[in-house]
Amino acid sequence: MQPYYILSSGTLKRNENTILIERENGERKAIPVEDVESIHVFGQVNFNKELLVFLARENKPLHIYNYYGNYSGTFLPRDKNISGELLVRQVEHYLDPPRRLFLALAFVEGAMFHAKRNLREYSGTEPFVAKIEEEFGKACATETIAELMGCEGRAKEAYYQAFNLFLKEDFYFEKREKRPPSNPVNALISFGNSLLYTTILSECYRTQLNPTISYLHEPRERRFSLCLDLSEIFKPLIVDPIIFRLVNTGVITTDDFDQDLNGCYLNDKGRKEFLKAFDQKLKTTFKHRRLRRKVSYRTLLRLECYKLIRHLLGDEVYAPFKAWW
Repeated sequence: MQPYYILSSGTLKRNENTILIERENGERKAIPVEDVESIHVFGQVNFNKELLVFLARENKPLHIYNYYGNYSGTFLPRDKNISGELLVRQVEHYLDPPRRLFLALAFVEGAMFHAKRNLREYSGTEPFVAKIEEEFGKACATETIAELMGCEGRAKEAYYQAFNLFLKEDFYFEKREKRPPSNPVNALISFGNSLLYTTILSECYRTQLNPTISYLHEPRERRFSLCLDLSEIFKPLIVDPIIFRLVNTGVITTDDFDQDLNGCYLNDKGRKEFLKAFDQKLKTTFKHRRLRRKVSYRTLLRLECYKLIRHLLGDEVYAPFKAWW
């Protein structure tokens, strides 16, 4: 199974045991539902209740992105992996400050580890690595989530400042800006982070975790904040290396962006290139040191969910994934 990305406009419908895409140019394509892990809709696509009932029956999430490629929402089938015990444990860990802080710090530790790992690939980044290490030392001494978030924010600022040392000059990056992204690098980061967020949501959905109960990010309405927590570990491991490669090899250039009063965004060509690279990354396999077998990056995301479950149930102390290669 694999995710299916729809960038063109048209209609999405059920056709017996397949998902049928009818594009505005008249092209029709049928996709066997068993081949689909999830659907990501970027284009102006119409669909009806029959399709949603079909996707619910087959347990296929449908993720929606707006005109600019930003995440808008998700249709999740009725949750069949329900565990009252795990839900209680998730809430208990959120309500208990030391246990919540332990998990929040673990997510930050994984994020900072992979950020430093990325920077060490390039010369001249030593001061920025040192700053991240300094902030992690401070993070370990924090007593509140707010203090921890402050350390994380300063470490990220140092990490992003280092990008200008190795990205092409056309992709000068002053600071991280999200709403809206102000330049091509911000646009790439936002787009990649949205894809990772929905991918983790799809994997989380297939476990018994409740994605709305989180530890580093505050649980709020209209967001799956646990996916934001887990994303922190994997953004520098999965998303950022894709950006570095696409920019520095010229696969994506400044011509692949549109800019207006609403900010800077990837155009259709740029999105296609990024989605292709993102899909290839998730399919890439490596020898898992603990499992002693090859796993894909996509599988790795689900394994992280299971590690968190074992911690919440008291079976194993959680430690964030850290790439060893």
